[in-house]
Amino acid sequence: MDKLALQAVLEGREIAAIVIGASAGGVNALLEILPGLPRDYPCPVVTVLHVMKGRQNQLAEVFQQRLAMRVLEAGDKDELRAGTLYFAPAGYHLSVEEGGVFSLSQEEPVHFARPAIDLTMQSAADVYGDRLVGILLTGANQDGAAGLAAIGVAGGLTVVQDPAEAQVAVMPNEAIRLRQPDLVLTLQEIRSLLTMLEKRQ
Repeated sequence: MDKLALQAVLEGREIAAIVIGASAGGVNALLEILPGLPRDYPCPVVTVLHVMKGRQNQLAEVFQQRLAMRVLEAGDKDELRAGTLYFAPAGYHLSVEEGGVFSLSQEEPVHFARPAIDLTMQSAADVYGDRLVGILLTGANQDGAAGLAAIGVAGGLTVVQDPAEAQVAVMPNEAIRLRQPDLVLTLQEIRSLLTMLEKRQ
């Protein structure tokens, strides 16, 4: 999809937050789309990435070395702030509550995952409605499909990585099967979309 077509999709939209979900292959995918975003990016970016159980989560440290944006692991009752990339902490579900604050919990895993992409996306959709962008990338299970569908029902913009280029296509395909997203894009096109959001606000 060329830039003019992307601009047309964004026309008239006010974006307050972005939620990104990924699983297998997600680190490499995020490193394709996030570097280059500036320190003063106009909205918070919340990322839920499945991490192998028992493995220490060093995502915030790894990405802070590559991004100008501030990178943090989300904490309970932390306020979402523009210009910040948040990672869900390992072992906790991450929700967004009214007023734009995070909530952590240790409820049962969803699709064998905690943090679960579905829970974060669904809660963010409840808070931000049509001012939310949801992006689902590569992954090996169906987590995120229902969450992205909830964003679409709420009027938010839904984006799925093109399954043809995903390292593991299960997650993108499941999202497309459950509810047709607004956009199916390559990583390069998703990067362009994120850059356009920066420049239009």
